[in-house]
Amino acid sequence: MRLPVSFALAAALLATSHLPAQRNESCRCLNLTANGTGLQIGDSKGVRGIRLNFRDSRLNRVSGMNLTIWDPYRGGAGDVDGIALGVPLTGGRTIRGLSLGLFGVSAEQSMRGLAVAGIGVGAGEEVRGILAAGIGVGAGGSVEGIGVSGVGIGAGGDVRGLFVTGVGIGAGGSLTGVTIAGVGAGAGGDVRGLMIAGVGAGAGGDFEGIAITGIGAAAGRDLHGALVGGIGAGVGGDATGLLLAGIGAGVGGRFKGIAAAGVGTGFGGDATGIFLSGIGTGAGGTLRGLAIAGVGVGAVRIEGIAIAAGGVGAESMHALVGAPWVRLEGGELQGVSVAAFNQLKGHQNGLAIGVVNYARSLHGMQVGVINIVRDNPGGRRVLPVVNWNFSRK
Repeated sequence: MRLPVSFALAAALLATSHLPAQRNESCRCLNLTANGTGLQIGDSKGVRGIRLNFRDSRLNRVSGMNLTIWDPYRGGAGDVDGIALGVPLTGGRTIRGLSLGLFGVSAEQSMRGLAVAGIGVGAGEEVRGILAAGIGVGAGGSVEGIGVSGVGIGAGGDVRGLFVTGVGIGAGGSLTGVTIAGVGAGAGGDVRGLMIAGVGAGAGGDFEGIAITGIGAAAGRDLHGALVGGIGAGVGGDATGLLLAGIGAGVGGRFKGIAAAGVGTGFGGDATGIFLSGIGTGAGGTLRGLAIAGVGVGAVRIEGIAIAAGGVGAESMHALVGAPWVRLEGGELQGVSVAAFNQLKGHQNGLAIGVVNYARSLHGMQVGVINIVRDNPGGRRVLPVVNWNFSRK
């Protein structure tokens, strides 16, 4: 049986008639509580229950719901355990629970739980939980959890979790998890996880994971994983994994894996793996594996297979080499070289096939139109078709 509305209202008033309604300077509120539990309207110091206030100036703690019109005065924020509701703004010293703001929600120290705001969500120290903001989410310390933002997500410290933004994601410390940004994502420290960005993704420290960008991806120190950039991919230290770039891919130190670029791939130290480039591949140390380039392949030492449409050069080679011009600078070629011009300004140990073949010394055979071995006996220094020397030096 349904009660008349007038009867229900009378019953509600009777039930609260024992609560002391007061408005005094110590409370600065309309206090409808029993033993600190109930409803307070005004600038009170705290309550267990519901608190309604325009703007907090001396709040200590609310366990329940704190509803405000504006964010707190400086030094006036308190702790909110439960629900912080802002129409349009609200804030606290710490907020644990549900935070909702038509414009924004802020915490001087930390915010944990579910936070949703039309413009921004932020905390001076850390934000943890499920976060959604029309413009931005930020913290002076760390941000951890799941976050969605129309513009950006940023932290002065670490960022950990799953985050999606329309523009950018940034961390002054490390970044761990999955980050998807319309423009860029980066961290001043290490990155571990998956990064997808429309323009660029980078780590100031080590990168472990996968980065896919429309323009560039980079790691300031070492890479264990994959960097894929529409224009470039670079690593300041050593790298193990995959480098793919529309123009160039480079590693300042050693590399192991697969590197491919529309223009060039380069390595400051040794490189082991498969290397494909539209123009050139080079290494400051030893290049091991398979290297194919539209123009040239060069390294201090080449081991494996090197093929180029222009030339292949090294100080020493233990390889199968194919190019219009193969140049050896003072060391040894051990293997097979096929070129229009084999210019081996060192020792050839193996087979050279070409139009013109030149070697300072030979243990093996030259096959070509003109075959020159500078250290051969006088009658065999220059021969057509075939030249040879099988004596040991």
